[in-house]
Amino acid sequence: MVMSSSGSVPRLVVAAPSSGSGKTTVATGLMAAFAARGLAVSPHKVGPDYIDPGYHSLASGRVGRNLDAYLCGPELVAPLFLHGARGADIAVVEGVMGMFDGASGEGELASTAHVAKLLRAPVVLVVDASSQSRSVAALVHGFASWDPEVRVGGVILNKVASDRHEQLLREALDSAGVPVFGVLRRAAQVDTPSRHLGLVPVAERRAAAVDAVAAMAEQVTQGCDLEALAGLARSAGALSCAAWNAAEVLGAAPADPHRPEGPRPQRPDGLVVAVAGGPAFTFSYAEHSELLSAAGAEVVPFDPLRDEELPDGTAGLVIGGGFPEVYAAELSANEPLRKAVAALAETGAPLAAECAGLLYLCRELDGRPMCGVLDAEARMTEALTLGYRDAVAVSDSSLAVAGTRMRGHEFHRTVVEPGAGDAAAWGVRVPRRRLEGFVQRGVHASYLHTHWASEPGVARRFVERCRTS
Repeated sequence: MVMSSSGSVPRLVVAAPSSGSGKTTVATGLMAAFAARGLAVSPHKVGPDYIDPGYHSLASGRVGRNLDAYLCGPELVAPLFLHGARGADIAVVEGVMGMFDGASGEGELASTAHVAKLLRAPVVLVVDASSQSRSVAALVHGFASWDPEVRVGGVILNKVASDRHEQLLREALDSAGVPVFGVLRRAAQVDTPSRHLGLVPVAERRAAAVDAVAAMAEQVTQGCDLEALAGLARSAGALSCAAWNAAEVLGAAPADPHRPEGPRPQRPDGLVVAVAGGPAFTFSYAEHSELLSAAGAEVVPFDPLRDEELPDGTAGLVIGGGFPEVYAAELSANEPLRKAVAALAETGAPLAAECAGLLYLCRELDGRPMCGVLDAEARMTEALTLGYRDAVAVSDSSLAVAGTRMRGHEFHRTVVEPGAGDAAAWGVRVPRRRLEGFVQRGVHASYLHTHWASEPGVARRFVERCRTS
C-alpha cells in the first residue's frame, strides 16, 4: 500500500450517528492495521477526551493528539493537525459522540462534522446495524445529505448478525449509492473495560490494552477494505495553513505585562519542570510539554505512585488530570512524595494542577491524606460534572494575569470543599456563574482542563516564574 508523498497528509475521519456505534474500535483498529502494513499513522481524536488517544498511541506508535475547536478555536484545528501529522503517511481522526453533536448551544462548533470540514477530510460513517436492515439506507442518506460541506465517503457496518443480514444491508446501501468499506460481525468482542469516566486508560492495563488493540486491528483487517479506505484518505483536500510550531507561537504570544522589557532569558541548565504521569495521572495534552520545552524548561516526567522524590532540580510542577480517586490509598501511602510536593509549594515555586492534580493537592481525598497544599477536602460523588466552560482568570497566578480569558472543560465525579480559595483561579459562567479553583503563592489549582495551545503565553509565564521563584 503506497501513500501519496506530495500535498497534504492523506486523512479520513471516523464518525457515527451516535455514541456507542463502534467509532473507537474502528478508528483504533484502522490505525493499528495501517501501521502493521508499514505506514506511519498519525492518530487524532476530536474533542477533549484524554483516554482514547492513549489507545490510538498504542495502535500507531505515535503520540495521540486532540483536535478541539472549542478549546483551541477553529483556526487552530488544521495547524495542530499538521503539527501532529508531520512525517506521517496517513492520518486517522476519531470523531466524538454523534457526527453533528458539538458544544451545547453552539451549533456545529467542535462537532465531528465541524472538524471534518476544517480538515477538508472525507468521513467514514460507522453504523450500528444490529437492529435494522433496509432502514440503514435512510439513516445513512440523512447523515450524508444533512450538510453538503461534509463528505461522507462511505460506511462501515458494525454488529452485523449474519451473512443474510449483511446481504440485506449491502442491497439497501447499493440502492442509495453509498459504498460499504467494511462489515464487522456482532459476535466479535474486544476487551475494553469502562468505569465512571469512560474506558480504563492504557497506563492502567498495558498488557491487556495491547491485546485489545491487536484484537481491534484483526477485526478491522478481516472486515474492512483497507485499500479502498486508504484511497478515500488520499482524496482529502489540500490544507493551505502552516503547521503549528511551539517555538513560533511562543515568539508571537502576547508579552507578560509583569515581565520587564528586554531580551528573554536564555535557557539555563537544570531548569526542570516535573510533570506527573503514571496510572493515576494520565490526562495531558502533548502540546503542553512541547510549549514548556520551547519556553526553556527541561520537562521530566515522574510517577506519584512510585517515585518518592521529585526529579532533581525541580523548579516547577505540573499535575494534570487522571484518576487519583482510584489510587487514593497508594497516593496517600507515598508520604515522602506528598511531603516533597508540599515543601516545593511552600517555597513559592509554580505548581499547575488540573482536576486530578487539584484533588492531589487537597488536604485529603475520600478521607485519605493527600499533599495538604490546599486547605480543602475532596470526595467522590455519584453526580457527573461534564461540559465546556468559558472562563476568566480572576487572580494573578503563575499561569495567567487576571482578566485572561480561556476556554476549558470539566469532567469529574468528585467535589472539592470549598470549591474556591480566598483567591480563586477562574470565574466561570456555565452551568452557573461561580468562582472556581485556588491561587496561592505559586499554586494554580482548578477543576478546569485547558489547552495551552489556545493561550501559549501561559507556558511562557509558567517557565519564567520557575526562573524567578
